[in-house]
Amino acid sequence: MDGVVARLRELDALLPARDGVAVFNRVYLAVTEEVRDRLAGPCFGDPAAVAELDAVFAARYLAAVADDLAGRLPPACWRPLFALRAHPGLHPVQFALAGIAAHIGHDLPLAVVETCRRRGCSPQDVAADYDRVDGVLAGLEERVREMLLPGPDLLDATGPLAHLAGAWGVGRARDAAWAGARALWAVRALPPAYAALAAGLDEAVGRVGGRLLVPLGAAVPGR
Repeated sequence: MDGVVARLRELDALLPARDGVAVFNRVYLAVTEEVRDRLAGPCFGDPAAVAELDAVFAARYLAAVADDLAGRLPPACWRPLFALRAHPGLHPVQFALAGIAAHIGHDLPLAVVETCRRRGCSPQDVAADYDRVDGVLAGLEERVREMLLPGPDLLDATGPLAHLAGAWGVGRARDAAWAGARALWAVRALPPAYAALAAGLDEAVGRVGGRLLVPLGAAVPGR
């Protein structure tokens, strides 16, 4: 976990502050530091498993960053954020939500399966600590909102940004990710089925990211 935090801090120093990937990276750094700091206390039943899952999880985001830096295409789920990271018509909360959608919607289910394979256990064995992470994230939501949103005097309660903020639901995203992990686990012994399910998840999450990154006030493609 310390290595992950160090790399996230390096990226925070490297990327321009307004860069869309930098926006997500700052949110992810805050979350990762909080989870890491809880590992030494009574929060988790199996801190070693949580640390391994978080490291495997983070590696997928860091691999997408490495792909981008090397001029390679990142996975489909990450492409909208990397492609539109400098768009002047997008708000930081949109960048953050697109990154969260990619990382939780696609990377987390695969990370759960990979961690369980490494540890010789099943997703059910890590379910309790997975849920405990939800509690940690719930405690961070207000802090993250403050990082991303203007003050209440500047936020139009009827505007599209307010609707996006109201749709903030990391818990719902993690519930969907858990369902995805269980589906992937069920077909883990069938490589073609596993690959097809993982690829479909990647493409579907990428489409979600694309819709989150429509400039506010613009028409949503396909509507």
